[in-house]
Amino acid sequence: MSDTKTKKTMVVFSGEMDKVLAAFVIANAAAAMGDDVTMFFTFWGLNALRRPEKVKVSGKSTLEKLFGLMMPRGPASLQLSRMNFAGAGSWLMKRAMAAHKVATVEEMIGIAKEQGVRLVACTMTMDVMGLRREELVDGVELAGAAGYLADADEANVNLFI
Repeated sequence: MSDTKTKKTMVVFSGEMDKVLAAFVIANAAAAMGDDVTMFFTFWGLNALRRPEKVKVSGKSTLEKLFGLMMPRGPASLQLSRMNFAGAGSWLMKRAMAAHKVATVEEMIGIAKEQGVRLVACTMTMDVMGLRREELVDGVELAGAAGYLADADEANVNLFI
């Protein structure tokens, strides 16, 4: 077995609870194995990095304000991709996770930060959706697709979730 650190990257495109959870399970496992991990959040995946509380930001267009109202704020607000049943599915999944002592998405994000996983928000998507840096949780880096691709060029595993 080699002592050389390997790199993993993933694009987190989906903003659905189960898919975001899976992304963080993989990222945290890779980081625990000593790998460098970069998670690039774009489009709906950015909702996992939103602060749960409303953040007052001036200068937004009407469309940007509408995006902000329609999108979930933070990981606790994410819905399941299947069997959501108007939010009941997410609630049931959270109960099942708690019963089996599985960390919540919020806890997984904290674990990832503690392990040095890079959380990167896509600047183009932020511009399109009117998201501002102050609306994201602390510790998130900003970069464009070229930044992600530079990291992916050095990685031995690249995932799209």
